[in-house]
Amino acid sequence: MRHGDFGVAQAEDYVTTWIANHGVTLLRTNVGIVFFWFGVLKFFPTLSPAEDLAGRTIGVLTFGAIGPAVSVPVLAAWECAIGVGLISGQFLRATLLLMFVHMSGTVTPLFLFPHETWAQFPYAATLEGQYIIKNLVLVSAGLVLYPAVGATSTQPARRSVGRARVVVPAPEDLASAGSASAATT
Repeated sequence: MRHGDFGVAQAEDYVTTWIANHGVTLLRTNVGIVFFWFGVLKFFPTLSPAEDLAGRTIGVLTFGAIGPAVSVPVLAAWECAIGVGLISGQFLRATLLLMFVHMSGTVTPLFLFPHETWAQFPYAATLEGQYIIKNLVLVSAGLVLYPAVGATSTQPARRSVGRARVVVPAPEDLASAGSASAATT
């Protein structure tokens, strides 16, 4: 092996180990920032582009029992709570449950208000529709975060990849593995 290849391999090992140690935390924190930010905007009338659609959606889902004057601030608080939970790392299972329930409601305008969410159903979403469809990424992030909640240094998260079962080591194990491989090279 050439000397330059060895340096690239070491750099890749370092980056991979760093991502393994910090990636889930970065994902959790950044998704939390998005939820908190979008939630705060809903506390201020007309700042959130989703405010009107969200208020009308909740009105339809509750058969008119909850109007936008109540539903939008409650939704804002809900999103802020999800954001704070993700950012702080506290009560993560409950936070992710709140997130999944919230996300199940956010998709409903695609069906309740198709004239506002689709320019050409089912392939050309309007800006509002795209705003909703991007929530697939947030749901995927939640699905990545959920198994990581139970991972500890004594009980690593277990993930299935295809038919293979993969054990994701705890961050401490990854750090010690990275330093051990660096010592042997």
